[in-house]
Amino acid sequence: MDILPAIDLRAGLVVRLAKGDYDRQTTYGDDPPAVAREFVQAGAGWIHIVDLDAARSGELVNTDVIAKVCSLARATGVRVQNGGGIRDRQRIEMLLGLGVSRVVIGSAALKNWPWFEQLLADETIANESIALGLDARDGLLAAEGWTKQTDIAATDLARRVSGSGLGAIVYTDIARDGMLTGVNVESTAQLIAATDVPIIASGGVGDIQDIRDCQAVNCSGVILGKALYEKKVNLTEAIEIGKWATGKSK
Repeated sequence: MDILPAIDLRAGLVVRLAKGDYDRQTTYGDDPPAVAREFVQAGAGWIHIVDLDAARSGELVNTDVIAKVCSLARATGVRVQNGGGIRDRQRIEMLLGLGVSRVVIGSAALKNWPWFEQLLADETIANESIALGLDARDGLLAAEGWTKQTDIAATDLARRVSGSGLGAIVYTDIARDGMLTGVNVESTAQLIAATDVPIIASGGVGDIQDIRDCQAVNCSGVILGKALYEKKVNLTEAIEIGKWATGKSK
């Protein structure tokens, strides 16, 4: 089970939002590459980046920062997963060209599902380099930086991509994101049962037991954000639990 420490970017700063609310921001630093370096030193194999500006506007305004983190990651054998504002093929190719290993597509897929299906059928971009971002409130998906609510169930889209070879589904419970109240394990387990695509849980991790809970329902990965910045979870300990879950260590 992969442990993915998160760097949420807004105006070049490392921040966290409470329940996806742009008016409830906490700033944790002004040097994202330095934060990434700390994650690497702790043993992370992945770094998860969210461009919050792009998620809301659709414009990729933090690409310089993303490029720096990718350069650091590439030099240390760490992979980068990036989401936020990825709404066309040009942006996908640009981010992959910067060194991003996997791009997370959310709003664009919800707004234009036929386009997303065409993307998956396009052999020039490996499906394993794409993740579907499913961000939900009460099981129903939201889009455009979580500002637009839909009536589409997360499990419905998870079923649609079964057999697609996608790299992952990143499932975020918006109500728990940044709240340290625990992962929505029940909803995450329902998603895991609905598809053969690996599920990465996001939103709500508050302590190390949440990592074990995600492991118990066979999550492919867990994204850690506020729990790291507030020192509720030790990254190295979480990574060791993840290794144990995949049999890499005992």
